[in-house]
Amino acid sequence: MCDQTFLVNVFGSCDKCFKQRALRPVFIRSQQLSYCSVCAALMAAEGLHENETLASLKSEAESLKSKLEEERAKLHDVELHQVAERVEALGQFVMKTRRTLKGHGNKVLCMDWCKDKRRIVSSSQDGKVIVWDSFTTNKEHAVTMPCTWVMACAYAPSGCAIACGGLDNKCSVYPLTFDKNENMAAKKKSVAMHTNYLSACSFTNSDMQILTASGDGTCALWDVESGQLLQSFHGHGADVLCLDLAPSETGNTFVSGGCDKKAMVWDMRSGQCIQSFETHESDINSVRYYPSGDAFASGSDDATCRLYDLRADREVAIYSKESIIFGASSVDFSLSGRLLFAGYNDYTINVWDVLKGSRVSILFGHENRVSTLRVSPDGTAFCSGSWDHTLRVWA
Repeated sequence: MCDQTFLVNVFGSCDKCFKQRALRPVFIRSQQLSYCSVCAALMAAEGLHENETLASLKSEAESLKSKLEEERAKLHDVELHQVAERVEALGQFVMKTRRTLKGHGNKVLCMDWCKDKRRIVSSSQDGKVIVWDSFTTNKEHAVTMPCTWVMACAYAPSGCAIACGGLDNKCSVYPLTFDKNENMAAKKKSVAMHTNYLSACSFTNSDMQILTASGDGTCALWDVESGQLLQSFHGHGADVLCLDLAPSETGNTFVSGGCDKKAMVWDMRSGQCIQSFETHESDINSVRYYPSGDAFASGSDDATCRLYDLRADREVAIYSKESIIFGASSVDFSLSGRLLFAGYNDYTINVWDVLKGSRVSILFGHENRVSTLRVSPDGTAFCSGSWDHTLRVWA
């Protein structure tokens, strides 16, 4: 999403020519180095065989890509909505705002549910991270970050810690205690360090590891205790804006989306991209796995949401209407997977029938663009955050 894209030039000594220049991160055998653009281009050309140029390799890659698309098209025999024609249509659908959480002084940028189905963590452009009790709307904890634009936050699976970060390029972990007077900032642990802003973070299935996505075009897996980089993921050609971990307990894959219009599925153990989808026409702002883990949805600035089937290796549905001209900023599935909730920049939340591809409801209430949206762990409600400084719990 263009409003959240920041370009940071890092100046310093190049690790190859040692001249003072604008630097970019280069990874050699998982080791991060800082090269100037001249040295980075020379390094890319070093491995070329005779009569090979970067242009010839690019054209070869494009031709292989088109062959792959042809093979994918051969398997494209029927649309999802055609298969779902015999499925019974959804009945009357009513959801209302049940709670409004007020306390942020600026745009709410991210939120996450605790596994206890009650507490919520949210982060904002005001530099604050707040932990809420969604039943009572009380604030239980508040942390002031050293920077504004706290664009990412996440609850640990145990509910005993939160992670957050943004324009400070870091991911910080704060332990939560019952002592209201305790200084949380004193127990802060800086876990991840990127060379550009942190756009998303998510704990894996334990409190001990955390996944991050960044404007530097990479994702990374970190050890929370030591702060050590366990695995880095390179493949996006621009800022990575979002990620989501596969839902299974043994899930070793995650999906990411970014400003290069690509959604990429990664193997966390090898660091390799195992599937890539490029059918959106603009930045991908949000990705979310289907509850079974066999598919995922994406929301984009091109005003569409799309469903990708991992087993069929292709896009199977597009959720759009001609009247929707604003980008989708956030998506999430209902617990059954039948509904797809999508927050848009026109202040609305659209509810889609995943199988039939039709819109079943529009929810009004926010007074500015909806920036984040998550369904509660038990599926009984969902929470949305907005640039109107508030969060709303719907049920």
